[in-house]
Amino acid sequence: MTKQLTTETFASEIKSGVTLVDFGASWCPPCRMLEPIVDELSEDFEGQASIAKVDVDESQEVAAKFGIRSIPTMILFKDGQVVDTAVGVQSKQLLADKISNQL
Repeated sequence: MTKQLTTETFASEIKSGVTLVDFGASWCPPCRMLEPIVDELSEDFEGQASIAKVDVDESQEVAAKFGIRSIPTMILFKDGQVVDTAVGVQSKQLLADKISNQL
């Protein structure tokens, strides 16, 4: 299950382990295209890495903190630190490889 993060929950969710965060919005067609991929990754990496989403309209402070200028943007965190970023719709395999490289 993909977690929905908010400004209040963001820091605690990314502080340990590997977390892939999908920054997007419900009105964004490319973000909707990425949704099934993100959900599959959440199942594939269950127990190994966290997969989460941030709605940039609802959590503008978080989006601003990481300089999100276009969506979808995927940021990979390890123990609270940014280790990789991908902008635009990405293949499941590319994202899975990025996550695996941090485990």
